[in-house]
Amino acid sequence: MNQPRLAIIYYSLTGTNYKIAQVMMNAAEQAGAEVRLRKVGELAPDSAIDQNPAWRAYHDATRHIAEATLDDLEWADAYIFGSPTRFGNIAAQLKQFIDSTGGLWFKGLLANKVVAGFTSAANDHGGQESTLLALYNTFHHWGAILVPPGYTDQSVYAAGGNPYGLSVTAHGDAELSETAVAAAQYLARRVIMVTSWAIVGRETESSLSAVS
Repeated sequence: MNQPRLAIIYYSLTGTNYKIAQVMMNAAEQAGAEVRLRKVGELAPDSAIDQNPAWRAYHDATRHIAEATLDDLEWADAYIFGSPTRFGNIAAQLKQFIDSTGGLWFKGLLANKVVAGFTSAANDHGGQESTLLALYNTFHHWGAILVPPGYTDQSVYAAGGNPYGLSVTAHGDAELSETAVAAAQYLARRVIMVTSWAIVGRETESSLSAVS
């Protein structure tokens, strides 16, 4: 079986989603995947970033993270997308990247890819579930295979019980809670597990087609 290839593509304002993405990357690699960690391009001008010291600090600290490209989507067998909550919707920066995928979608190159999502907000009921559902609208159009956590592991309950994806309450520059880390690790492993099944299915289908 080919090694699963995962692209983790996120937007983060002050670092919470970046921390989640790192946890997921490590968990996926430990599960046997090859992972590309990518941020989407920043749309805000430096004048806006400079008004928030935490935003500026994060922005400068992650200059080494490559920006997502359409090649990353074509390369990967699976995706995990992350966005902060913006009035119950995804951030404009991530939306702009997603809106650039029309050419791949038209060619069918995004179909049958495994996908999941995560989000964060500054309070417990800041629109996390709505943000994930809004994000997933795109994946239905792609024909992707959506893999939410559901209630398939105790870590989901411990982290707040969100069946749609991972959601985290951000507390400034504080480290992620142990429950959030466990839930992030679980969702990453679950995505890789389902991706492995999908790869086996494709390889089996190809073998049967070659015989027939």
